[in-house]
Amino acid sequence: MSIRSIDPSFHVTSQIKPSQLREIAELGFKTVICMRPDKEGFLQPSFEEVEEAARGAGLEAHYLPVIPGSISFDQARQLKELLANQSGPILAYCASGMRCVAAYDLAKRA
Repeated sequence: MSIRSIDPSFHVTSQIKPSQLREIAELGFKTVICMRPDKEGFLQPSFEEVEEAARGAGLEAHYLPVIPGSISFDQARQLKELLANQSGPILAYCASGMRCVAAYDLAKRA
């Protein structure tokens, strides 16, 4: 898992596994945001699996699926709202982390 810091409270990574949620919590994250639609990739865990593991690790989990290359303004506003209502560092993930960065950029301008 390669985590990149976008700002002190928002970080991105590629697809995570449910087994990594404890480690993510130990790193100090309080929230995970999945920006990858279910069944997008082969052997990708469902958001439900990630959410269950996140809760078990004491993390909040949110599902904001974004189709690559088509982030809507509504999704940017939803992300902006999520960011405004979270305390502590957030880890967002998708296939590579790049769509999370693009969504964050748009959310900051929303």
